[in-house]
This record gives sequence, C-alpha cells and structure tokens, in this order.
Amino acid sequence: MLLLVGLFSLVAGAVAAPNPSCKATTLHLPDPPYENYFYSDCNVDAQAVVTSPLPDSNLTEIKPRLIVAWPAGNSGVCAFFDPQNGEKGSLGLELVNSTLGSPLNSVLQNTFAKIPTTGVEGVLSFNSSAKLSLALLGSVRTIRDYVEGGGILTPSIQDAIKTETFNGTGAQVSRLWLDDVTTTTLAFSPWHGSNGSVRIEDKTVKFDAGLYRFSATLNYPQLKQLKPRDILNKESRSLEKTEPEQVDALSFFSYSDKLLAGGWRFLTYFGRDSMISALLMQSIFKTGRGSAMEAVLGAALERINKNDGTVAHEETIGDYATFVNMQHGSNSTAAGFTYQMIDTDYYLHVLMDRYFQKSPDRVQSLLKTKAGKVNVDNKGLTWGDLGHKLASKIMNMTEAFEKDQTAANLIHLLDGESVGQWRDSNIGLGNGRIPFDVNCALVPAALRAIDSLSAISGVFPDADAKKWRGAASKRASVWQKHTLAFFKYSDSISHGTSLLDSYTKQNSFYHGPPHTDALAKYSSGDSFVDYGLALPSADQPAPLRITHTDTAFRNVLLFNSEDDDSQLTEFVNSTANAILRPFPAGLTTPFGAVVANPALSGNSSLVGEFTNAAYHGTVIWGWQLALVVKGFELQLGRCASQNVSAKTPAFCKDASVYGALKAAYNRSWDVIEDNKNTLQAEVWSWTYSNNGTGRDGFSYAPLGVLSSGTESDVRQLWSLVFLAMSRNSAYKM
Repeated sequence: MLLLVGLFSLVAGAVAAPNPSCKATTLHLPDPPYENYFYSDCNVDAQAVVTSPLPDSNLTEIKPRLIVAWPAGNSGVCAFFDPQNGEKGSLGLELVNSTLGSPLNSVLQNTFAKIPTTGVEGVLSFNSSAKLSLALLGSVRTIRDYVEGGGILTPSIQDAIKTETFNGTGAQVSRLWLDDVTTTTLAFSPWHGSNGSVRIEDKTVKFDAGLYRFSATLNYPQLKQLKPRDILNKESRSLEKTEPEQVDALSFFSYSDKLLAGGWRFLTYFGRDSMISALLMQSIFKTGRGSAMEAVLGAALERINKNDGTVAHEETIGDYATFVNMQHGSNSTAAGFTYQMIDTDYYLHVLMDRYFQKSPDRVQSLLKTKAGKVNVDNKGLTWGDLGHKLASKIMNMTEAFEKDQTAANLIHLLDGESVGQWRDSNIGLGNGRIPFDVNCALVPAALRAIDSLSAISGVFPDADAKKWRGAASKRASVWQKHTLAFFKYSDSISHGTSLLDSYTKQNSFYHGPPHTDALAKYSSGDSFVDYGLALPSADQPAPLRITHTDTAFRNVLLFNSEDDDSQLTEFVNSTANAILRPFPAGLTTPFGAVVANPALSGNSSLVGEFTNAAYHGTVIWGWQLALVVKGFELQLGRCASQNVSAKTPAFCKDASVYGALKAAYNRSWDVIEDNKNTLQAEVWSWTYSNNGTGRDGFSYAPLGVLSSGTESDVRQLWSLVFLAMSRNSAYKM
C-alpha cells in the first residue's frame, strides 16, 4: 500500500511508459481526504483524485470517489461509490503501487486510428464491499455541475452511459459523447492475486472487498505539453533541481497554445489566471516563439470577442461545448467563450507592454499571427487586430471618468451579472457592483500600458497610436488620483473595538480573542483607515466595509508611477496595518492572510456570508499572499531607488509608515515560510478552538471539508508564482 505521509508530501519520479523512450512524470500530492496523482508522458496528461472519508469527515459532503481528469477537452470521469452494507464512512478507497505503475501508468490503444485511445490505469483498493452508485463521463464541467451545482444531472448525458461486462471478469461504464465520435470509458477488473470480484446487478456495478485494476480512457486529441526547458529561462533552470515538484506542476499546466488554471477543477483556459501568473512569474519565464509567455499572450488575444474587444474569461471545449451549442440549436463542436468578467480586459496590455519592452523583436511575429484557430469567429483577423480592438474598448470606457469623476462613471459589473472579477462566487464582492481592484489599480495600469505600447511601432495602427500617446497616460493619472477616495473610509478606534467584540460573539466559526489592542496599535492615531472591497452601486456609493487583500493590486501595478504623496502615504500605511493586525482585527492568521474580513463592517449579513467555508471569505489564497508581499517589496524599493529621475515618495521619510511597511513585509514572509507546504494549493481555510492544539488555536482545514460542494484544487497555476519569489534580505528585520 502507498504510505500516506504528511500534508502535501510528494512522491515524484520517472516510471516506464509503454514506449521505453517515453518517460513519465508523476506527482502524488496528499490533501486528506483527497489524494491527488498527476501523470504525464508522451501519450497522455491526466490527474487522478481519490477521495476517502476520514473519521471526522462530514459524510454528507465527503464520499468515496474516483476522478480522472484530462486537459484534453477539459474531460473527465467521476465515479462515486457506496458501501454495500449501507453504513456511511465504512468504505475506504486507495490507489496502490503495483506492477502497472507507482501507482499510475498510461494506456495507449488503437494506435492506428486517426485519434488513438489514451488514458491511465492503476490498481484501486476497496476495504469493504462496494457499489458504483453514480458515474459521470465526458466533461469536467459536467462533473462540476453535479459536485458544485447541488447535484445537477443532465438526462441527455446520463442516459447515454452504458454499463456492461468487460473481459469476462470485469465491468465497464462508457459513454459516447454528443459529438458521436469520442467515447469515454471507465473499466474495472479483479487484480491478479486478489479475492475481489466484479458483477453487474440491475445495471449497478458491485465489488467485493479487494484490489481492482481500473483504466480510464478516451479517444480525443491530446495537447502538446511544454517541458520545463520551454517554460523557464536560462537563469531559472536551476529550479528544476531546487523545486522539482513545483516545476513539474507548472509543466503539467503549460501547453503550446495556453496555460491551464488548475487541477482537477479548472484544466482549461482562464484568461485572468494565466495573465496574473505570467505577470508575477515574468522574471523566470522564457521568451520567444514556443514559450509559455507567448502561450499566455496568444491564448488571450486569440479568444478576444471581435465585436466589442472583450477578453474571454473561460473557454468551453470538448463535450460540454457540444452540449452548450445544442442548447442553442446547433450541433457544432466549436469552442465557446464567456465574457462576463470586467477585470480580465485590463491585464492584457499590461502584460503585452512588459513583454514587448524586453522582447521588441517579437512584436511583429506575435501580432501578425492569424486568429481563428480556436475562436473560429475571429478568422480573417490577426492577433494585432484583436489587441487593438481591446485597446479601443478601454479608451472608450474610461473616457467619462476623466471628464467627470463620479461613481456612475466608474467601472461596474455588467448588468445582470453577479460576478465580474477574481472573487467570482456569488457573495465574493458582498453584492457590490463597483470593485476596488478594477477601478483603483487595473484601469490606470492598463491606460499606462496602452500609452507605452503606443510608442512601439506595429502594436497599434499609426493613427490611434499617435492619438493615444500621452493622452492615455494623462487619463491614467486622473484614475489613479481620484478613485481611492470613493473606497476610503475611517472610523474611531473605540467604535472599531466595539465592532470586533460583537463580531467574535456573532459569527459561527471564530470565538477567540478580538485583538482590539492591535487595532489601536496599528492605526492612525484615534482612528483607523481602510478601503472597501466594492461600492454597492452608483446610487449607494458608501464602500462595503470589508478589509481585503485586493489593495495589493495597486501596490504592484502602480508602484512606478507618480501619486499624490499624502494619499499614497495613507494608503501604504493602511495596507501595511491591515496585515500587521491579527485576525479578526486585521487579515493575518497563522496560515496566511485571509482575502476578506467583515469583522469591522457591523453588517450581520456580511458576517454571515464571509465565513471560513466561503470560497472568497475568511480563507487564504496562495497567489494573493504572493501579490501582497510583491506589492510591499516594490513599495519598499521606491525608497532605495537609484533612479535619479524618480521622485522619492514621502512615506519613505515617515519613520512610522516606512516601519509599518517593512514590518508588514516581514510579517507576511514569516507566515508564508511557516506554510511553505501549502502555498501551491488554490485556496485553503482553517478552524479555531479555544482549546485547540494548533497554532494559537488555529488548525489547517481544506476548504472542501468545510464548504458545501466547493473544494480546492490541490495545485493552481497562479499559486505557483512563489517559484519567482523569495524574501529580499535587504528588507529583513
């Protein structure tokens, strides 16, 4: 049996694939009750997840389950198992090492077909008799609809599943996709030397306790994975030896035409995720044709909506694309794209500018690429045409605020949409409509990038380049100077103390110390200053009093531009103090800074929604920790800048503010280093007990253990950004 070691431990190495010259890369990443296995070779890329309830698991949410997911087509199979004796919690599953693999190996069949059948196989152990209670075959989106959507099942998909005997002693479930070409199959048979047996009773597959060989396969075109040499620049290739697990995970998510967001739930293109990752990892990314950086840029440009210039948030591909198309009366298998996010537009030109400034020789080659390979609606255009369309959109949308600085002229969520930026769960913005990050950081950063790109020949048509050069920068300054005031609020220490006392009694998951002393210690005299997560609307412009980490976007994206000194000093001080204050007075817990904290809101609805079980609640996201420390480091760097033309900000000479900034930088890194084995996960949470044996009463908890349906990806692309980061010894205290 595999030895289950500590949290996020690793089993990695090379195992033999069917072709002796085809080496496999494997990762085993435990996150109990989930065991994650990644497998890649020259035939297939796949992730398997085995869920086996723990003694303290919520058995309503945590059930015995096997998932195999492929980046190809964002495809997957999911099998839920129940104990035959009906006793919940009695059935345990485990992948075991065998002569097949450690524990997985690749499957390659029908090699003479136009599209061979590929997949993975291994040996699965049942500790007691079991039955296959539900199988989902086809798209990861179909699996997520069921797991995260309250048990949604689509009859046209489920009714197509066939259950039949396999190789005499086994059984399989299979499904022909809606394209009438692709078939996904999950097969089981007793492993030799085991007492197990498989049978079909009333269309239900049943198992005795024992070991079973399983295979999960499909005949769908595989993607071309980028190897570490295609991703990392020469200066960073040493990471293959010093951080092999993270580099292998990065490679698993990197392909020639796109980077994937995370596994198992997001094995496809997400524009925001890939661009943020590239911005934070630019220092280690290789440049040029065939590089990961150009895969990110190309994927975003290719998927732009040609009609209005919007950058795609997510793509719908494979079986789910056919399903969606059929809902609109078409039998097409063409990919679809969603465009509801308002933030994604503003990352692309920032990334383009940073890339082209260092690689000007790639402008023409990249922007003259013909579009339409993935987004067929873009045929006849080039990536440069689409990038120009986006720039025109941004210039049009930001014009009104330059002329009249009102809440109505800020950037809002789209009408009819409840989400619009990275906090894309229904309560992620507290029902706000005008988000902080988009207006206070992303818009001015994008405008400055458009201004810079206008000076590079070939990026935009000459007429617009001439018109935007200077004008975009001037507009950026207006946005940068005047947006913060809409989100700023202040309150007395005495009232804040009362709010914290109430919060610890009112919420359902934390009844520890309120840390009111920290509110007084890390504040501005008799009051504290903060910046709301969002505004409810233009008609209700009072900011939502949720302390948050999105302030880091402004520190990162606008650190090298002039700002009003008093405003900058106050902002830097506030963001540093929010980190220095321990939760619930601030953001920091022993497991990282939470991304949102409603403790000082005085709003019972927000307190009830932003919990330790909410996807964007009082939980920790790895990439946000990275964004926070990067922002602090960049701001500290302004105080030691050798650039004689750059004005030294006033906060550098304010001992209190500079000291808070430096302390917050180090406090953040202390917590990051204490949690180095957790950082690469998508999101994680915690529990608290006054009698707890954990860190100051806090204990680590996977989000999926606490939430209903929403579980975390064990690895997320943008949580790998720590590959490009380390604590700057110049600022260490």
